[in-house]
Amino acid sequence: MRPHRFRDVIRVGPVRVGTHNDQRGREKHTAVCTAPGCGFSADYPDRTGAELAAKTHRCT
Repeated sequence: MRPHRFRDVIRVGPVRVGTHNDQRGREKHTAVCTAPGCGFSADYPDRTGAELAAKTHRCT
């Protein structure tokens, strides 16, 4: 399996949102928190869902 190639990456606080294609060629949008020890990440079918998750995420 090859690594994802993210494009259109933005940063919202500690969360990064990027777009990539999955193994079947479908477009996916991922939100990942870069804070140490947080571990939050999620895939979404649309960009607005990923950006909303980034804006509302709070690290514990």
